[in-house]
Amino acid sequence: MDTENEKENVQDECEDNEMQRDPECGFTASQNADHVIHCLTVIGEIEGHYILPPQNKTTKYEHIIPALVAIEQDKTIEGLLIILNTVGGDVEAGLAIAELIAGMEKPTVSIVVGGGHSIGVPLAVCARRSFIVPTATMTIHPVRMNGLVLGVPQTLSYFDRMQDRITSFVTRNSRISAEKFRELMMKKDELVMDVGSVVDGETAVSSGLIDHLGGLSDAIECLYSLIEERQEKAGENE
Repeated sequence: MDTENEKENVQDECEDNEMQRDPECGFTASQNADHVIHCLTVIGEIEGHYILPPQNKTTKYEHIIPALVAIEQDKTIEGLLIILNTVGGDVEAGLAIAELIAGMEKPTVSIVVGGGHSIGVPLAVCARRSFIVPTATMTIHPVRMNGLVLGVPQTLSYFDRMQDRITSFVTRNSRISAEKFRELMMKKDELVMDVGSVVDGETAVSSGLIDHLGGLSDAIECLYSLIEERQEKAGENE
């Protein structure tokens, strides 16, 4: 009997020390870390108003949006780490997620691993600090639409306004200028089937699109620093 109780106690202790997992929203760092942070992954294709085929790896905005609200108001979570490896996807869904992250009061840090393409660009720059690993790439191109498109002036005007929304967000949340971003977006000699640019980690940092070149430990160290700065300011205001 005592042996069974001891096993249960050991199991409970192990469960307490493990990372708290939310299959839809990511992970919360274990309680024995210096700071409790939430890891949010943005992977595959950003799914918006239309359901993608089941074989596609997707990030669903209806899962991410309530998760961000919960993270912002959860007093036990001190910071948010966003890890991106995405091909892009629905423009409005991606912008909605990016705007919510940009509007968070809690410290946020993003890191691009693999790729942060298309609408993944605003998602990469929406955090307080952004990182990219040297081997990652980011594709910058104009807004595109699948399916039937009417060849009328109103359609072109809609595309222009949508592109202005993306450009405005990226330039407000990074150090890149609007002129430089449009230059990369409209480059004609880099993509075979489209206009635009593919930039690697070093180019993304040198152009001002991403803040720092670094890996996971660098991103976590930066997030810890932001958390501690926030705690110091909160202590001074008390």
